[in-house]
Amino acid sequence: MVRAIVGANWGDEGKGKITDMLAEESDIIVRFQGGSNAGHTIINDYGKFALHLLPSGVFYNHTTSVIGNGVALNIPYLFNEIKALTDKGVPAPKILVSDRAQILMPYHVDFDAYEEERLGGKSFGSTKSGIAPFYSDKYAKIGFQVSELFDEVSLKEKVERVVAYKNILLEHLYHKPLLDSEEVFKLMLSYREMVEPYVADVSAFLHEAIKEGKNILLEGQLGALKDPDHGIYPMVTSSSTLAAYGAIGAGIPASEIKNVTTVVKAYSSAVGAGAFVSEIFGAEADELRRRGGDGGEFGATTGRPRRMGWFDAVATRYGCRMQGATEVALTVIDVLGYLDEIPICVGYEIDGKVTKDFPVTYKLEKAKPVLETMPGWKCELR
Repeated sequence: MVRAIVGANWGDEGKGKITDMLAEESDIIVRFQGGSNAGHTIINDYGKFALHLLPSGVFYNHTTSVIGNGVALNIPYLFNEIKALTDKGVPAPKILVSDRAQILMPYHVDFDAYEEERLGGKSFGSTKSGIAPFYSDKYAKIGFQVSELFDEVSLKEKVERVVAYKNILLEHLYHKPLLDSEEVFKLMLSYREMVEPYVADVSAFLHEAIKEGKNILLEGQLGALKDPDHGIYPMVTSSSTLAAYGAIGAGIPASEIKNVTTVVKAYSSAVGAGAFVSEIFGAEADELRRRGGDGGEFGATTGRPRRMGWFDAVATRYGCRMQGATEVALTVIDVLGYLDEIPICVGYEIDGKVTKDFPVTYKLEKAKPVLETMPGWKCELR
């Protein structure tokens, strides 16, 4: 049985915790999109961990962790993440990496930073993990698939071609140091050495597992509102955050996803720029941020303070609809225990009209929250 665990909001809904919990009864956990630009914080008997590429669930001996073809694969990052686990006494996890996954290169990270710098005040608030340049290259067909590492002759030729293209941008658009194709090629060979033990035909592996009735979890990153098609474009991520994409990013038929566990936060938080209707500021936001999550609402990857807001029923209803939620997991409800009254955004006022449908971005930018307050419970629920 295949279950997708995805977010209904802007990310940071607590998917890692839910995956970690359900992983106990699962055989395989698959990451199907995104890269090391977001993280899941897991606290267990081994300590506190921020996982970025590995699926939550690597802590169980009976599970296989899969990096699907839809992931932005930062190979040294994966290598170091595995080492960080075993260094802390976690048994070496069973890991498979799709031979069709694409490789995130150091120049993707550089280009991400250069572009944010070039845009100045108009930047996207990127995590500068190279995600947008990586997916741009993938769809422009100048990215490198893991399988290409094993064909040296064509790899060398392609590296030269790609570097020539990148150097034009580096020289004339960004005025930054140029790439050396020989160095890039050598780096790719070192990546091959790191990743070789894990490479597999993941789609074939999952096909067999489905036939054998294994329990498979697809673990999404970020949330519905950061999807490039259905989110707050252009302030979105660069890969689809929707459960439907889980089938493509893992290499299984769409009809196999029977359950969609959509994770929803009892209040709102967002990292990065973009429209955020129920946002709160000042002391009120500071208080919620300080009490929120495990040790406060700060990005697992960047450490940035998250933007805070009240529960947004309009955005959440939309997120659940886009994910095709078969069930909802409501997280961090305990955090709200300090409030006398709990505000909830139940509609958006746009140009004097109230809507309950989540609109396109330019309308979202003008939306004012319609708030209702509910009595709080004023006690410790943790």
